[in-house]
Amino acid sequence: VRGQTYADYAWPPAMGKLYQRNGLTLSLALVAGLFLFLALAVATQGGPGRLWNGNLDSNFYKLFPHNLLVGIFAPVFLFVVFALTMGVRRFWQDVKPATSNVDVSGPAAAEATHDVLRLKYLDGGHGDGCNNEDDEYTLKRRRCHHLTFYGFLLCFAATALATVYHYVFGWSAPYELPSLPKVLGALGGVSLMLGTAGLWMLNRRRHPLHGDAKQKPMDLGFIALLFLVAASGLALWLGRGTPALALLLCLHLGAVIALFATLPYGKFAHGIFRTAALLRHNAEKREPSPIGLGAD
Repeated sequence: VRGQTYADYAWPPAMGKLYQRNGLTLSLALVAGLFLFLALAVATQGGPGRLWNGNLDSNFYKLFPHNLLVGIFAPVFLFVVFALTMGVRRFWQDVKPATSNVDVSGPAAAEATHDVLRLKYLDGGHGDGCNNEDDEYTLKRRRCHHLTFYGFLLCFAATALATVYHYVFGWSAPYELPSLPKVLGALGGVSLMLGTAGLWMLNRRRHPLHGDAKQKPMDLGFIALLFLVAASGLALWLGRGTPALALLLCLHLGAVIALFATLPYGKFAHGIFRTAALLRHNAEKREPSPIGLGAD
């Protein structure tokens, strides 16, 4: 049901077909992203031979100017936001009349936000977690989801804060410790790596009856891409003073653009639709029972 929901509410609708072979979609996006930045690097450096040991002085803007990166990533980011918004809008228009049709109140929105931030329903409904390899309950999936979720948010916060630094205060990257963007990015990257590594192991060990085999390529592909983004970002920071800087930068930016471009057509959409569903749930449960049996 979830997989079909993602496909049905993808925008534009034709892009819903990308869910049918999502592992291939992610792989092709990554190849395209790597090719794009390697080609740009070769063009700006005057040949492939200068990608290793180029004179960049630990400053990746010497390879890709800031305005060039903004020109590449900003349109992709805006499209992703628009596509996800349109998909959730269509979902909401279908679900609201089919349920109580009540509007979302402030308290309902606050409780839904609280549930999302706690990943409440990964506790199995009883606090002991979910099944994985067998019938034993475990909280491992919830903990790994927390590491992944908050790692992603920290990385996003680091990028957003760096944007404020650049455009509001005129402080240009790269930033070093103990600057806040670097601290947030480092913590987020480590958290994201740990969370995705844990989710990968749990997914590979999961009993076939505890998951949808058709979604496995999408799940594992998204996990792997998130791990690559985090690992390449940390490697770029640690290797910024080495001859590998240009290649590490191409790897990281290629992975990031592949992740961004596929956000509306992969596992990330699950979090968006799940949030919308929790908003509906918390709005509806505040309504009186239609058959007069009192509270559930």
